[in-house]
Amino acid sequence: MLKRLSGKPGTLVVLEHHSQILKGNPLGDPHVRKLAVWLPPQYDDERARLRRFPVLFDLVGFTGSGMGHVAWKNFGYNVPERAARLIREQKMGPVIIVFPDCFTALGGNQYVNSSAIGNYAGYITRELIPFVDRQFRTLASREHRGCFGKSSGGYGAILHGMKYARYWGAIADHSGDAYFDFVYWHDWPNTLNELAKHRLPKRKAGRYDARGASSERRLAAGMDDGRIKRFLQQVWKKEKVPAKEVMCIMNLCMAATYDPDPRAPNGFRVPFNLESGEPLPERWARWRQHDPINLVQRYRNNLKTLRGIYIDCGWRDQFHIHYGARILAKRLSEAGIRHVYEEFDDDHSDVDYRMDVSLPFLYRALK
Repeated sequence: MLKRLSGKPGTLVVLEHHSQILKGNPLGDPHVRKLAVWLPPQYDDERARLRRFPVLFDLVGFTGSGMGHVAWKNFGYNVPERAARLIREQKMGPVIIVFPDCFTALGGNQYVNSSAIGNYAGYITRELIPFVDRQFRTLASREHRGCFGKSSGGYGAILHGMKYARYWGAIADHSGDAYFDFVYWHDWPNTLNELAKHRLPKRKAGRYDARGASSERRLAAGMDDGRIKRFLQQVWKKEKVPAKEVMCIMNLCMAATYDPDPRAPNGFRVPFNLESGEPLPERWARWRQHDPINLVQRYRNNLKTLRGIYIDCGWRDQFHIHYGARILAKRLSEAGIRHVYEEFDDDHSDVDYRMDVSLPFLYRALK
């Protein structure tokens, strides 16, 4: 059924922000970014010219961008339309919603600082937050500011609640990456197969020196022997990237996020031997240090200062994230951290309707 809107839709403002933090980033991505900001209908009410509003930052998932969440959406609502409807139905009060553009040449990022990608945590917290507070009538304190997201955006939300709690009063994590042993590990064989297409010399049928091929020092240290660079170069030439290559570049993006190394080719290491597929325990340990399920105890004091933590996940998530969400909720409970955890009958895809729960939750925590 076609969703028909009624009532005032609010105002979408698109600004151009010149980032000093992203300037000169290692991937050569633009430091001048479009920043969409949605103002609720009440913002322009003549009777409330001095009224200030809570602020929500929308952290989009991998391969997404903030502008994508304000575009027309088939069979449903984009985020501004959804927020306007929820306000009109009196399920939440008016808020300002900010849509950062954090896309990168590696398909996105996890909203952290990385020497291989750029300092996107700093970009949001040290640049965009004060920029938005200067430009609009916000309630400019952490008690009235929150962030939410799905998938990589959900990961960003829970991680910011842990590491950057002085900027945020509440967070909502939809299907955010957690329990890396389940979420990422199982797809690395497919990633290695994609990268093998760019191996030099090209493979020939016949005898194979398994010991010699995989014992090169670079491979044993999780470094590129050239195939990753060649893969990225051919992907960057394309307009249409096949699904298998998207998953491959996603795993490389995660490696650049969780195990950056300026001394390594491409600026990061990978957690498997590219030739033999053997796991590299030292490298995988670096990934696990960024896994939310392993960070609860370390950041429990920060998490306890939040006014609201909302987490949900479909119990048929094709990336197995529901297991990570359950472990995360379990460890939050064990640490005495108040939170709401919900599951629903769906997978990882097209679950924006869950914002009907999270946005009112955030408003109540931040109003």
